[in-house]
Amino acid sequence: MEKGKEIYIDGTELILGRLSSWLAKRLLAGEKITVVNAQSLIISGRKSFLIESHLQKRARATHTNPRRGPFYPRYPDRILRRTVRGMLPWKTSSGKLAYRKLSAYIDMPENLSDKEFISVPEAKRNLSNRYMTVGELSKAIGWVPKNK
Repeated sequence: MEKGKEIYIDGTELILGRLSSWLAKRLLAGEKITVVNAQSLIISGRKSFLIESHLQKRARATHTNPRRGPFYPRYPDRILRRTVRGMLPWKTSSGKLAYRKLSAYIDMPENLSDKEFISVPEAKRNLSNRYMTVGELSKAIGWVPKNK
């Protein structure tokens, strides 16, 4: 792929982990990526397990100073960004620079409606009955969506 190229992706019905690894590779190659409809991404697994594991992550804190973190997000777009961040070399300057080139939106912003969106065939969902969307997970762990 070309360095400095902008890519627009619609996240509807794409698997979060597969998309995140694809995004991490492209971001390290120097591309700028925008993902819309982050709440429609899919996480595979049992719903009860997914909710429980995310609530456990959010409850982690130190006894000496609970404000230290680690911090895990509730918003769907931030869950996507945190997943991609885990696949980047975050403690290096190249990893932080790559992370800054990622934009994620919960819905479709009006200013991006005229752009051409591509699909990521590697992240397409296969037929499985055990999955939930990132939006459902976010609501289960405490995100309250704003009404338009």
